[in-house]
Amino acid sequence: MRSSRHMNNQNGEPGIKVWDPLIRVFHWTLVIMVLFNLMNDEEGQLHQLAGYSVLGLLTFRILWGFVGPHHARFKNFVARPTEVKAYLKGFIYGHDSHYLGHNPAGGWMVLLLLGWLAVTAGTGSMLALPSFAGQGLFEGIHEAFAETLPLIITVHVCGVIVSGLWHRENLVKAMVTGRKPYPRKASS
Repeated sequence: MRSSRHMNNQNGEPGIKVWDPLIRVFHWTLVIMVLFNLMNDEEGQLHQLAGYSVLGLLTFRILWGFVGPHHARFKNFVARPTEVKAYLKGFIYGHDSHYLGHNPAGGWMVLLLLGWLAVTAGTGSMLALPSFAGQGLFEGIHEAFAETLPLIITVHVCGVIVSGLWHRENLVKAMVTGRKPYPRKASS
């Protein structure tokens, strides 16, 4: 008898459930809000509303990182720097280390993205307040983080593509369905 980890999903595709529905909704809503603001570089109400939405999403994700399911919790995917170094070294030398959730480098990328977005949206929301409006320091920080955000996103997307190709799994599909192929050997 096959264990539930090897069972097929509802569509008959093999896999294991990794990403819960709230993480997936968070992820794709965040993508939409961030892309909207990057493509509409205005100081209008819609830009502000999308920025506030990002702050709300980030607040949810931080809380979910402590109380959510196994693969959503920070303690289960934020590796020590030595583990990240070992993972990247193994990757460079062709040693296959597969993870059901985020790999060590991916875990740190999540933290980088969350932090980068928090500074970007946080300083943006501060600029909407009369006491901070027109203050060059906060405008400069907001602009610097907003202008470099596409680079951070590009690194993330490249990591997803390279990791997906390396491990022969469709990570974008996994973030839609919540399921990843069940590997023969996997780290949590």
